[in-house]
Amino acid sequence: MIDLTGKVALVTGSSRGIGRACALRFAEAGADVVVNYVTSGREADAVAAEIAALGRRVGCVRADVAEEEDIAEMIGFIEREFGRLDILVHNAATGGFRPLAVTTQRHFDAAMHTNVLSLIHLLKAASPLLERATGRGKVVVLSSHGTHMALPMYGLIGGSKAAVTSLARHWALELGDRGVNVNIVEAGLVETDSTRRLPGAAEMFAGRKFKTMTGERMLAAGDVADAVLFLASPLADLVQGQTLVVDGGAAVHV
Repeated sequence: MIDLTGKVALVTGSSRGIGRACALRFAEAGADVVVNYVTSGREADAVAAEIAALGRRVGCVRADVAEEEDIAEMIGFIEREFGRLDILVHNAATGGFRPLAVTTQRHFDAAMHTNVLSLIHLLKAASPLLERATGRGKVVVLSSHGTHMALPMYGLIGGSKAAVTSLARHWALELGDRGVNVNIVEAGLVETDSTRRLPGAAEMFAGRKFKTMTGERMLAAGDVADAVLFLASPLADLVQGQTLVVDGGAAVHV
């Protein structure tokens, strides 16, 4: 069993979906957790309450990761209230589902600021704390098959995910010798509030049984959280700059 007792983890975009599952998994493993949200305050409070019920310390911070000032204030809060940061999971993302043909400058800027530039601002602010972590500091970036597969109405998000995946590898190069591991989890199709809004979502979810190679078991948010937990643990100290695909084998065949 992975034991993260004494560790502090920040999960961006953790009020719902995969982010929520990651926050709860860390708490179950013994870590104190900082829940981050922008608009889903009620859901974030509910996640924080679940973490507290497990006997962990918890912070709930409203911060837009697209804004450098918000990030600086959030990291400052963590340093004041917790005194350390051992794990950072970057899950927050936006973009909207639309054809590239109707994408505007505003759409592009929003997606790239939230999904890509945020990782630069986050690690600029958080790396001094991560470098002081007991053992190695851990950063896990959530990505998707849109980095290398064309999906309907997903071009802008997929492009941003490809960019943030590349950035994560370059952060690994810059931070690896300073005591920090940076890795990526590329998740397959998981049913969340966001993916239910994908055009053709019902057909894609129904088709998972023909793509997944794990019998009747379909990928869930908790399965992705398990992979994130592994990369955030000492078991993955020698895993650096890598992408771990969690999709039940769906992407390896036609």
